[in-house]
Amino acid sequence: MPEFDLLVVGGGPGGYVSAIRAAQRGLSVAVVEKERPGGVCLNWGCIPTKAMLRSAEVYETVRAAADYGVYADNVRFDFSTVRHRKDGIVKELTNGVAGLLAANGVTVIDGHARFTGPTAVDVYEVGPSPVSADGPRYAAAPTTLRRQVTARDVVIATGSVPARLPIPGADLPGVITSDGAFGLTTVPDRIVIVGGSAVGAEWASLFAAFGSQVTIVEMQDRLVPAEDRDIGVALGRSFAERGISVLTGSTVTSISEVGGLRVAVAGPHAGEFDADVVLVGVGRTPNTADLGLDQAGVATDNRGFIPVDERLRTNVEHVYAIGDVTGRALLAHVASHQGLTAADVIAGHDTRTDYTAIPAATFTHPEIASVGLTESAAKAAGHEVITARFPFAALGRAKTFGDTEGFVKIVAGQRYQEVLGVHIIGPSASDLITEGALAITLEATLEDLADTIHAHPTLGEIGMETALSALGLPVHVAPRKR
Repeated sequence: MPEFDLLVVGGGPGGYVSAIRAAQRGLSVAVVEKERPGGVCLNWGCIPTKAMLRSAEVYETVRAAADYGVYADNVRFDFSTVRHRKDGIVKELTNGVAGLLAANGVTVIDGHARFTGPTAVDVYEVGPSPVSADGPRYAAAPTTLRRQVTARDVVIATGSVPARLPIPGADLPGVITSDGAFGLTTVPDRIVIVGGSAVGAEWASLFAAFGSQVTIVEMQDRLVPAEDRDIGVALGRSFAERGISVLTGSTVTSISEVGGLRVAVAGPHAGEFDADVVLVGVGRTPNTADLGLDQAGVATDNRGFIPVDERLRTNVEHVYAIGDVTGRALLAHVASHQGLTAADVIAGHDTRTDYTAIPAATFTHPEIASVGLTESAAKAAGHEVITARFPFAALGRAKTFGDTEGFVKIVAGQRYQEVLGVHIIGPSASDLITEGALAITLEATLEDLADTIHAHPTLGEIGMETALSALGLPVHVAPRKR
């Protein structure tokens, strides 16, 4: 007789949400977690970086306070206080997740789970962090066997770990990933960031605000290459204006110890660049080390991710997988949505996950958010498209807010004028993108957006303004020349 109806391996934003939903459906549930509840998102990713980025944003705003008629003298920051504030927020939120699990009757088992069969695991003590004494333990190795747990069904929700580059010198002291960045006690004078996608761009924005000399090396021809081209080009221009050196179309060939660290770069920006810290932010790989997937018979693809169907089922009956470990979309909110779907399916409900409208946000300054198809992806899919951009500079609320950089871009179908994609760079982009996600989910058209009365003056009315521009009926920008 299984000990639990459901065992969730991993307590991140996918795992703990799945456990709570399953408990609400009347199942007996256990979660095996290696450190504090909340996973990478709450402990070493989404939340701590955004807390520190907020401190950087406040610092930059106060330095520009005179522009608002407010005068502040001796403006400075204390990085230890920035880190302390971040730690407090993380502790509050992880404690909150622990409380929610307890309130829903979920049993939390501390340790590392290793499969001994499809629905049975051995739980081990967790070794020290491979990063630092007080660093993340989600990728730590198992040590001493503690107990065995059996369940009727299992959800694998072990997430991902930072990818490493196979280049000479990548293992030198001072070469870190995003995990190691949280261990920095001072702001580096010089930092080279390898990778210009979301992770690298966010850390670049943060350290530049605090005064670091920042150099980004990106292999593609623009920053955030997964975003619409116009967005990546605009971010590169903005970063350059802030003094961040952006080396696109370039690769790091080696890192050596020469008066600190020296990074050799090949490509159109070839040269050697000195740094105190090198941060590698080139993506993530599935966190399946010592998980024993072979003992469970669970298949993985050539990258190590676990393939699942629309109901999050693996190739093994009664074994499900959610979140980053599936490789579908490495985003916390996707993991949570998958977790709800898996729990409902296990509880006997006919549901599935729809990936049509997945919003994404990058918390740089300026902020970026997107949902749906880029212009190039829409054309590649066979659509004849209408595109339009509306600048924040033409928006009254943005003027009063004091942040007019950026724009909204809408991609729509030519024939039916259905919204295919929304792409934003500018203030509150991560909040504004929800309207775009809803528009795509409801198959809304440009007219639907244009005819919806938006509150004024708000940043949110930019969706309406962009739709009007796409229809050739702009009010607050000059019409396109015919």
